[in-house]
Formats: sequence, C-alpha cells, structure tokens
Amino acid sequence: MALSYKARRRLSLVILLIGLPAYIVAAISVVNLFDRPALWLELLIYVGLGIVWALPFKFVFKGVGQADPDAPQDDREG
Repeated sequence: MALSYKARRRLSLVILLIGLPAYIVAAISVVNLFDRPALWLELLIYVGLGIVWALPFKFVFKGVGQADPDAPQDDREG
C-alpha cells in the first residue's frame, strides 16, 4: 500500500518534529550509560546513529520536497 503525497508530507513532519528529537534523547541516553568514550569514537557513534535513524524512513521522505504529483497542472506552478 503506497502512501499518498499528502500523507507522506504529514508523516515526515511528525517524524521530524516528534520522532527525531525523541531519537536524539534516546541515543544520548544510551551512550551516556557507558563511560564516556574517546572523542573520535563518540563522534563516530553519533554520526552512525544519525545515518541509521533515517534509513527506515527513506520511503517517507523521498520526493516530499517536490510539487504534488497528484495536483492539477495549474496548482503546481504557483
């Protein structure tokens, strides 16, 4: 089942405004459970987690910044 353009836009907004901050807090909390690693390792962990969070949502974000493909031709221009 494919999501409509409007549904993907709404879902991407919810993911960015609620899901991403929650993921950041969770990632920082998990890293802080252990002794603080070396700076380069900590940076590598956060960069890796920053990439990993977006992978499951790739299909949601794809094409969201483009014009609505389902809209009539007149609505796309302006």
